[in-house]
Amino acid sequence: MKQQLEQLRAAALAAIAQAGGMEDLENARVRFLGKKGELTAVLRQMGKLSPDERPAMGQLANEVRAVMEKAIDEARIELEAAALERKLKNEAVDVTVPGEKVTLGHKHPMYIALDEIKDIFVGMGFTVLDGPEVELAELNFDRLNAGEGHPSRDWSDTFYFKEDSSVMLRSQTSPMQVRAMDTLPLPIRMIAPGRVYRKDEVDATHSPMFHQVEGMVIDKNVTMADLKGTLNAVVEQLYGKGTQTRFRPHHFPFTEPSCEMDVQCHKCGGKGCPTCKGEGWIELLGAGMIHPHVLEMAGIDPNVWSGWAFGFGLERTAMRRFKIDDLRLIFENDVRFLEQF
Repeated sequence: MKQQLEQLRAAALAAIAQAGGMEDLENARVRFLGKKGELTAVLRQMGKLSPDERPAMGQLANEVRAVMEKAIDEARIELEAAALERKLKNEAVDVTVPGEKVTLGHKHPMYIALDEIKDIFVGMGFTVLDGPEVELAELNFDRLNAGEGHPSRDWSDTFYFKEDSSVMLRSQTSPMQVRAMDTLPLPIRMIAPGRVYRKDEVDATHSPMFHQVEGMVIDKNVTMADLKGTLNAVVEQLYGKGTQTRFRPHHFPFTEPSCEMDVQCHKCGGKGCPTCKGEGWIELLGAGMIHPHVLEMAGIDPNVWSGWAFGFGLERTAMRRFKIDDLRLIFENDVRFLEQF
């Protein structure tokens, strides 16, 4: 039996030394030290030995086991180190090789204009609000004095979710005026930029999805002169000193009196071109003094408080800001166009 143990130790050490990887080493461990391994098979013969021989053979068997386990542990360390060395060599980075140029993105021209607008209004003491694009018709129309039968409520103009016309894609950011009146303490100075949806045909100045910036002021002794002065100051900060504007009488159900403000066409300088449809002016926004009934529906006494509101298209503002002659360019995501800004 002593000879068997010596032969087994030699065979095990040879197999461990020849292991080319972790799998080979594990196979060698199972072969010699496993429950059904060769060392176990030899130890089963201990019962055939005399009582005097068993202690010596048991000690020798333990020594053989310890030698095998030590050899396996040392081989495992060497194999792991070799594997790590190969990995580091294969994954090495040559720091002298020129790197690939990383192309950095930049802001979309429309959002450049939006950030400028936010900065202007925040500097005037306005709060910037955000709201849902899926809106209730009550807030989009009823609370803004646009009752049943108003043309803007027609299915041909507005995207509704249900046949009862109670849920819709907002057609304006004006519902944020109602939400502000319901939740904010007086006085109020706010703007609310966001996406809106209307069933407009796509052309150089229209899109079924576009962006608006809504604004509202409610305070004591607020007048139309405050509205015009504020809007002219904003336009001059956006487009430069001396920018030409004009205010035209108009009708909106939620303001009285109401107006539209135009800016002189940036493409033709007021002479008339396809961008301004030959008029020399581009409509920028609608505005007016908040209708007393709208204030009353929000629980605000129109005899004490007054206010004005406006809403303008962000895309048209960006077009004027960057002298873009076709609104469709803003949405087409042509990198050749966007990289100019």
